[in-house]
Amino acid sequence: MSVVIALANQKGGVGKTTTTVSLAAALAARHLRVLIVDADPQANATSAVGATKDDEGGLYEALVDEQPLGPAVRETATPGLCILPTTPALAGAEVELVSVMAREFRMKRALDSLRSRFDVILVDCPPSLGLLTVNALAAADEVIIPVQCEYFALEGLSHLSHTIDLVRRNLNPRLVIRGVVLTMFDARTNLSREVEAEVRVHFANTFRAVIPRSVRLAEAPSHGEPINVFDPTSAGARAYDDLADELVAALRARDLLPQVPAVVTAPGLPATVPATPHEVATIPSTPRDLARTDLTPIDHAVQTPREQMHGA
Repeated sequence: MSVVIALANQKGGVGKTTTTVSLAAALAARHLRVLIVDADPQANATSAVGATKDDEGGLYEALVDEQPLGPAVRETATPGLCILPTTPALAGAEVELVSVMAREFRMKRALDSLRSRFDVILVDCPPSLGLLTVNALAAADEVIIPVQCEYFALEGLSHLSHTIDLVRRNLNPRLVIRGVVLTMFDARTNLSREVEAEVRVHFANTFRAVIPRSVRLAEAPSHGEPINVFDPTSAGARAYDDLADELVAALRARDLLPQVPAVVTAPGLPATVPATPHEVATIPSTPRDLARTDLTPIDHAVQTPREQMHGA
């Protein structure tokens, strides 16, 4: 049981890669086995998790030469999170696949072999509606659309929705738009609030979680860490935690995720399954849960020797 989710928007700079990496890490923190597929020749998702851009054995070889993807999967420092890295050579795949039969299904055939190893596979699409994005949509069960809270981001939504409808009718009838994610929201501006209101009117399945504009989110990739590792108490980390909770609830409602997930201990070690759902509930899954487990008031947590004497 697994689900493949493409994160797509033909407009660049809307937070696709940031959302892919941050959401993947938040899902892994919820004891799910997660794979990021870097389908963008810029390879930003690869570097964002601290992985190297391998010269061979990645997505390019799987699409062009139909090589297996299994050996190319790399573990990250985040337990439960793996990455399928890519290189700029992937940009040549669109040219080399032009004359190939059933070229739109090359990624689907490659990813099908990995479904048994992961609960969730997130595909970071390039900022275009070319063959790589079409391949990702043909391989996906669902699609998430990150939308920047600015005016120009609205203009491309109708075009993207039309493309998704074409893919659904001709290539992948099971494809579902899981929802729109509002990113780079700035509560200080009227424009962000207006864009949010407009998107929610036209897309009823817009996620409740809104990703704020955040310096810490922008800094995290330079350290090769997802936001919930780089700064788990930041507003960006909390927003992606909320987004992960919404997504997990929606996927479990469709029976696309196990109700009792495997508990991932560390990279390279086999996952274990809790005996009862209660055991899952008692394990803190996010830094905020960890904070809530200690309810002792700080000013009464430790007594000085003077306080102990007076107390006696």
